[in-house]
Amino acid sequence: MKFDSRDVSLTALFAALYVVVNVVQMFSVGNPLVSGPVQLRIADCLIALAALFGWPVVFGVTVGCVVSNVLSNMMYFLGPVDIVLGPIANFVAAGLVFLLWKRRLLACVVGALPVGFIVGGYLWWFFEAPEVLAFLPLWLGMIVSITISSLIAIAVIGYSLLLILSRPEVIGPLKSHGLKVLTERW
Repeated sequence: MKFDSRDVSLTALFAALYVVVNVVQMFSVGNPLVSGPVQLRIADCLIALAALFGWPVVFGVTVGCVVSNVLSNMMYFLGPVDIVLGPIANFVAAGLVFLLWKRRLLACVVGALPVGFIVGGYLWWFFEAPEVLAFLPLWLGMIVSITISSLIAIAVIGYSLLLILSRPEVIGPLKSHGLKVLTERW
């Protein structure tokens, strides 16, 4: 794996985008939708772009998640568990999307699962599961809740964004400016 200055810049861009989208979401609709028991982190749609831009997105959404979780914990304390495990979930999710980049819809669906299982696997320590899932054990209700929201963010919103950005009229200018895009192995 060769990382050049463009890759570092793209990584920083995705980290910043992840943080900005989460901060805007926190202050516009409330922090519980970013770090609560029913999450819909719109910024997670960026995970799907690992199928187009590769490692810079994998590292960018991981670093962005660290920063977002630190900021979120100032308002809605979940502690070091969230600051460590949330980014690990993003790294695994984006890594899977990157590995499965040729089958993009499958990649986005599979990429949503680690976020659901890892984040849902620890959030039940801090919150009760949504009432509609009260018939399940608490830990399982939380995993189901977070997995559904991750599927919406990554496999629906993220995949749609991926389709839009994968158009030839978008890819052409990106490649002409020297960005590496996954239209073929590099």
